[in-house]
Amino acid sequence: MNQVCVAKFGGTSVANYQAMCNCAKIVTNNPNTKLVVLSASAGVTNLLVELASGTLDQASIEQRMEKLSAIENSILNDLGRPAAITEEIEKLLHEIRDLANHAIQEHDDALTDRIVSFGEIMSTKLFTEVLNSLGYKAKWFDVRKVMRTDSVFGKAAPIIEVIGNCAKEQIAPLLDDYIVVTQGFIGSNAIGQTTTLGRGGSDYSAALLGEAIPGCAAIEIWTDVPGIYTTDPRLVPEAHAIPEITFSEAAEMATFGAKVLHPATIFPAVRKNIPVFVGSSKEPEKGGTWVRKETNSKPTFRAVALRKNQILLTLQSPNMIGACGFLANIFSIFAKYGISVDLITTSEVSVALTIDYTGSQSSGKSVLSEQLLQELKSFCRVRIDEGLSLIALIGNGMSQVSGTGAAVFSSICDVNIRMICYGASTHNLCFLVNEDQAPKAIAELHHKLLEGNPTNIK
Repeated sequence: MNQVCVAKFGGTSVANYQAMCNCAKIVTNNPNTKLVVLSASAGVTNLLVELASGTLDQASIEQRMEKLSAIENSILNDLGRPAAITEEIEKLLHEIRDLANHAIQEHDDALTDRIVSFGEIMSTKLFTEVLNSLGYKAKWFDVRKVMRTDSVFGKAAPIIEVIGNCAKEQIAPLLDDYIVVTQGFIGSNAIGQTTTLGRGGSDYSAALLGEAIPGCAAIEIWTDVPGIYTTDPRLVPEAHAIPEITFSEAAEMATFGAKVLHPATIFPAVRKNIPVFVGSSKEPEKGGTWVRKETNSKPTFRAVALRKNQILLTLQSPNMIGACGFLANIFSIFAKYGISVDLITTSEVSVALTIDYTGSQSSGKSVLSEQLLQELKSFCRVRIDEGLSLIALIGNGMSQVSGTGAAVFSSICDVNIRMICYGASTHNLCFLVNEDQAPKAIAELHHKLLEGNPTNIK
């Protein structure tokens, strides 16, 4: 078998028939692209999540089903409604309706994963039909036969060794004869129940399959933007795509707010040293960004990332002075309540740390429960500051170059800095600012440190 390229397309890339045709052209232009991983068509997953909630009445279920059917039938109509695939999609839509009605009576996370998985199943069946209708040999494959996970529904963890063995046995033999089309985001546990991998799951699926397939030469992530940008172009019009970036830099960017590539995507690629390409399926001619273990250029400042909705928690106690175990107590409480701490700084009598509020908004629950706060207050004073944004400068050797801090903070001397975290990684310098000052700070940093792509601090 020749070297294989894995191509993943996101929801907007497979939103309709014309978008799917654009993807088909990208796939078939590269003879090494033999494994294609798809998300659900844009808008489908949100509808399925609502249908799985168990909170809709009959009229609301039918309303969502009409929207869902319209998306799928639009693609079918443009395909000319071939009998076999039309029957398959109609059967799947009927099954979704039945499961949504069942969710009203008996709702659980396993049922939610099962319902949500239909988005990827339908998009891959339709895309396989698109490729075959254009004269290419494409084969649909149910990724649940290979993508084995634990049973944490909604955020299942992949079982790497099992995935590797299954992919070699079941997918690899097909790649000499077919373009294999399969699903991102979904998997199955040991007893065959459908699971989902959580946020960024389709990118993660593509990377896991790339890692598992012998001879994988590249993993391509096709989305709606032509690469990873120096910052969010909605904030800074002068932002530009980065031609190449290291795995370490890309991981830092994704961790600190850049949404193009999910951090977990990178880990399987790093393990096998497989380069990752990020490009736009709408404008493939614009190129994109290669993410590699090593790059030719290693500028001090590569990009600036923004993460909104941050909480700054300051814990203060005179008992910290010379005491052992204070931090251990704090982190044991956060672990007990499943709270992930991002940045941390300490002084003799206080600890300041940040928590990302974004994840709590979808659930409607406060990230800091009253029980958690009461446990912290039992041995220290607690102050909570909200309405903050985290800004991260991403680059290379930042803590090893004289003048890094001066270059950064002189660029934003009229911005109030609430907290600084620097030195734990040579690839980032992070700090908190008030949310209303964040756009100005990003623009100033980009203009003074990144435009013209300086490679060193003078």
